[in-house]
Amino acid sequence: MQDNGSRPLALVTGASSGIGADLARELARHGHDVVITARREPELEALAAELRTLGARATVVAKDLSVPGAARSLAAELETRGLRLDVLVNNAGFGDVGAFVREDPDRIDAMLQLNMSALAALTRAVLPGMVERRRGRIMFVASTAAFQPGPNMATYCATKAFVLSLGEAIARELRGTGVTVTTLCPGATHTGFATESGAESLPLFRSGLIPKMSSAEVARAGYEAMMRGKPVIVTGLANKFVAFSGQVFPRAVVFAVAKLILGEDSAPH
Repeated sequence: MQDNGSRPLALVTGASSGIGADLARELARHGHDVVITARREPELEALAAELRTLGARATVVAKDLSVPGAARSLAAELETRGLRLDVLVNNAGFGDVGAFVREDPDRIDAMLQLNMSALAALTRAVLPGMVERRRGRIMFVASTAAFQPGPNMATYCATKAFVLSLGEAIARELRGTGVTVTTLCPGATHTGFATESGAESLPLFRSGLIPKMSSAEVARAGYEAMMRGKPVIVTGLANKFVAFSGQVFPRAVVFAVAKLILGEDSAPH
């Protein structure tokens, strides 16, 4: 197996923009070489060039992880190339807005595959080697949406609940192994997510009363939490309140808050 050299190696999925790109920058600034993957190769190549100016070796692997089997194929390709991971950042994911009954079935399938199945498959593929070496850092990027059901974004919120639950459980299993799992839960963030998901019209993104963080701020907080081995990090004071309320308030209150920030798109009667 190829030696990565003195710099640890990180893989970041969904790295072509937003939080993923800024996590790759954080890793490069802090002495990591980086493998970046996403569907859009031109954006990845541009980011790789930037990361190299920070002293990192940057490897581009264009891959659509929403395709079944793509995550395992990516893990196998990295192994074949002798790229041994010290850090795995599962950032790739997307959302959708609207009543579940009107969601595109193909889009639902792709979201379930990318947000959950690819994340689980990549983690399962790299974890045994990390445990054997007794070192490694894994990040799951979830959302404050993970803490409560989200009418009008039902599938997305459910996938992020899976990510949070899986991340917390694996983190517990790995105690004492030298390997940690950190689940990053940002709230509304200035990225391309709102436009791509159709969420730009929601109060969550439209209202000036709801604080929004930059993707660089979220990435910085997530990186620091991961390096400390913190199991869960919710970024921002307002987001911490949302996460807390989703766990302790009655469901009637939770759904009322969800309506305020996600709007309402009821199924036809």
